[in-house]
Amino acid sequence: MATDYATVATLREMLNVPADDTSRDGLLARALAAASRGIDTATGRRFYLDATASARVYRVAGRTMCDEDGEQLLVDDIGAASGLVVETGAAGAWSVVTDYETAPDNALARGRPVTSLLRTSWGSSSTRVRVTAQWGWPDVPDEIEQATLIQAARLYRRKDSPEGVTGSAEWGVVRLSRRDPDVWALIEHYILPGFG
Repeated sequence: MATDYATVATLREMLNVPADDTSRDGLLARALAAASRGIDTATGRRFYLDATASARVYRVAGRTMCDEDGEQLLVDDIGAASGLVVETGAAGAWSVVTDYETAPDNALARGRPVTSLLRTSWGSSSTRVRVTAQWGWPDVPDEIEQATLIQAARLYRRKDSPEGVTGSAEWGVVRLSRRDPDVWALIEHYILPGFG
């Protein structure tokens, strides 16, 4: 699926499943989807890019940060410059604004999303801003893809560990931890404040 952060073929390779063995693809696809959405939930953001632009409305109050250059309006992750339209006003009376800058600087060129719009002033605290954009990330970061693969493999193998317990002849019975430390290490710097 286009919103998954890795492919079934890559997961199949990671699990040492032969490339021509597609008998488990349904289970693998479900594990990838669950791992991808779990990462979305843990980080408070999503790493796929919308196919088309859509509008979201923000209140200026509580979403702006002041700095020496003006006011930064914090927005959801914007993953592409094409189709980006910024308007102020209210329903039925929107006015296009063009005197803004995207921030952080060069975010899209570095494969990161735009997370704020900088302008001298966004107006009074009752002002609303409508942003039309392709939401998400320009590309799935390598760390997110790897975390998805690790978590999907863990979810796929979970069917063989009832009650969260697994075992081997060498180690005996082992209880699985709630959170994979490798997955957490890969995703923790992508977590939005207030999530995780």
